[in-house]
Amino acid sequence: MYLVVGLGNPGPRYADTRHNFGFLVVDALAARLGAEPFRDKFSAEVARARSGSEELILLKPQTFMNLSGQSVQPAAAFFKIPVARVLVLHDELDLPFGELRLKQGGGHAGHNGLRSLIERLGSPDFPRLRLGIGRPTASFREVADYVLARFEADERASLPALLDRSVDALLDVAAQGPLAAMNRHNARKK
Repeated sequence: MYLVVGLGNPGPRYADTRHNFGFLVVDALAARLGAEPFRDKFSAEVARARSGSEELILLKPQTFMNLSGQSVQPAAAFFKIPVARVLVLHDELDLPFGELRLKQGGGHAGHNGLRSLIERLGSPDFPRLRLGIGRPTASFREVADYVLARFEADERASLPALLDRSVDALLDVAAQGPLAAMNRHNARKK
């Protein structure tokens, strides 16, 4: 069993923003797998799905990004899911828009959602799917303004294919484990 956690912020104000990339991927995964409807539990929206023989618990914390751990830790404890099977999907400034990277463990690199998860789970050793959003342009005075902004028109146009690739990577993690999925999906394109 995996707990698949998409990071984001609740409410229509933040829908379709770069910081809610994790929510978008969880929704795409739920749609592809025909997951049960999301319901409220653990200060989150939660649904169950199956991928082959693997059960997936899909979770979108509704605590706001900086407090994501307050939702994820109780869910992981309830379902008895070890940290190594808490798969976190998050926006990543250090990757250009459209790049995806699977990673096993690591620090928070200033991402407050990851910081909260590490604090509450007591470990940084959870697998992650890093969803590239790139760095802000000069038109943004603050990084926060950039991550909380909606995708640009050209980014929105490429989102469906990017969400498909993200779901493919997640399904490979569930089927083969993080290392095999990393070897397949992190390969540099020539």
